[in-house]
Amino acid sequence: METDFDAFVAARSAALFRGALVLTGNRDAAEDLVQETLERACRKWRAISAKDAPDAYVRRIMVNLANDRWRRFRRTVPDSGERVAPGDEYGQVDSRDQLVRALQQLPMRMRTVVVLRYFHDLSDSEIAVDLDISPSTVRSQLARGIEKLRSQFPALSDPSPRQPQGGIR
Repeated sequence: METDFDAFVAARSAALFRGALVLTGNRDAAEDLVQETLERACRKWRAISAKDAPDAYVRRIMVNLANDRWRRFRRTVPDSGERVAPGDEYGQVDSRDQLVRALQQLPMRMRTVVVLRYFHDLSDSEIAVDLDISPSTVRSQLARGIEKLRSQFPALSDPSPRQPQGGIR
C-alpha cells in the first residue's frame, strides 16, 4: 500500500503542484496545499486507491481544501502599480504572475473550472464529477471565466493579424 501511494505521489505531485499554484497564486501556499492534500490522501489511501479514479478523488480533496482556504482568508491581490505603455500588447501579459492574479479575481467555482480544464486537461464530464455539478454548469462557468479573463487581456482576445501568404502576384 505504501509503495502504491509513493508511486502516485511520484507520478502526480508535479501536476498537483501546477494546479495548486494556479489555484492559490503563491508558490508557498501551493506547496502547503499540495502537502495537505497528499497528507489527507495518504490517511485514506486504501479507500482512494480502490476507487475507479484515485486521481480525480485527490484533485477533489485539493479543490475542497483550496475552497476552504479562500473562504477563510479571502485574499486580495495587491496591485504592483506598474503600468504598461499604451500599445504594448505583450507588455500587458508579460508574466504568468499576471495570469494567476487574473484567475484570483474570478469567483471560486469559475476559477476551479478554468484550472481543472486548462491546467489538468479534464473534460466537461470529468470536471462535473469532480465538482459534483452538471456538465452544462461546467460549460457555462468555463465560458464566463474565459470571457472575464479575455476582458482583462484584450490583446489576447483579438485574432492575430493575417500574414501574407507566400507567392508573387
